[in-house]
Amino acid sequence: MSQTISNTSQTAAGSNVLRLAPILFGFFIVGFADVVGIATSYVKKDFHLSDTLSNMLPMAVFLWFLIFSVPTGMLMNRIGRKRTVQLSMVITGAGLLVPMLSYSLPVILAAFALIGTGNTLMQVSLNPLLTDVEGKDRLTSSLTAGQFIKAISSFLGPVIAAFAVARFHQWQWLFPVYACITLLSFLWLSVTPVYENSRKETTSTIMKCFALLGDVKIFLYFLGILTLVGIDVGLNVSAPKILMERTGIALEQAGYIASIYFVFKTAGAFLGALLLAKWPARLFYRISAFAAVAAMVVLLFAANAGLIYAGVALAGFACANIFSILFSFALQRMPDRSNEVSGLLIMGVSGGAIFPFLMGITSDAAGGQWGAVVVLLLCCLYHWWLATKERG
Repeated sequence: MSQTISNTSQTAAGSNVLRLAPILFGFFIVGFADVVGIATSYVKKDFHLSDTLSNMLPMAVFLWFLIFSVPTGMLMNRIGRKRTVQLSMVITGAGLLVPMLSYSLPVILAAFALIGTGNTLMQVSLNPLLTDVEGKDRLTSSLTAGQFIKAISSFLGPVIAAFAVARFHQWQWLFPVYACITLLSFLWLSVTPVYENSRKETTSTIMKCFALLGDVKIFLYFLGILTLVGIDVGLNVSAPKILMERTGIALEQAGYIASIYFVFKTAGAFLGALLLAKWPARLFYRISAFAAVAAMVVLLFAANAGLIYAGVALAGFACANIFSILFSFALQRMPDRSNEVSGLLIMGVSGGAIFPFLMGITSDAAGGQWGAVVVLLLCCLYHWWLATKERG
């Protein structure tokens, strides 16, 4: 009898893993949006653009988080979570194929607009879909695993782009590679049965979400997410430019610095998962914010490759856990409004559109990438200030 129960438990566990795997792999597709960092450098070089114009590429990706985050929640209530994820993959795949039709600035902007739209739908719907497979006791560990998979995807982007240049003399060949991976992910999820929670959730509206900004703390946390994603995307975009400007190395070599950022961000997330089990989140936030400020000071004055790499690595390490910390602060403040709070904070991902654009304007006006670093430093100083206001 006990042997039968054991076999049944093992079978159920194996079935759960089979259903979980394609959902977790969806986080690899989420990481495709981070290719905009290295793509910005190549597009700037190929079309001889100013920083202001080239930094519109992240805007083409991340602006859609502001527009589509809450409507995606409404869409999930109509067609279900799995179908929403599948739709996001279709839109992402279409965006990845567009650059192969023609290589021009309008086409690249259109491609990243589609990738950004698909990424918005996926980030809003993938986490809720995960809750249909994993219980509450294992959800946190599964979300952490998803973030690791996303980080691996982000790390590989600059590597694949550099290989495409070396092998085919065209960086944009990474798009069909990503398109094939997206197709495989779509097919894998399509043939995997996922039993969604039939309970209907109250759909948040745009007005309900923005009304939460009347709470000072929620407003500060929203600005925290906005600036954090600005740091994440802005440094991903500007790091290769800083390296080229101050050391004179070629873009093909400078592009690898974006991978360094994501390697150390992955390591920081792993360490954070261990330390946050013992340390107060507020203390950890203060240390992370201080380290982020220190990283930007290093990048502001670094004149050699070693220091630039060190500053980027420290920034990735410092920023790895701030998103989850701020998210938990906000949910703990309004646990009865978690849907609206989540939607509002996901809108903050649009900081990836705003701050790189501001950095482009600033660096053009300053005549160097130090102007962009000043914008990043101000964002980090905001987090240091916000961290000091947290009590406990």
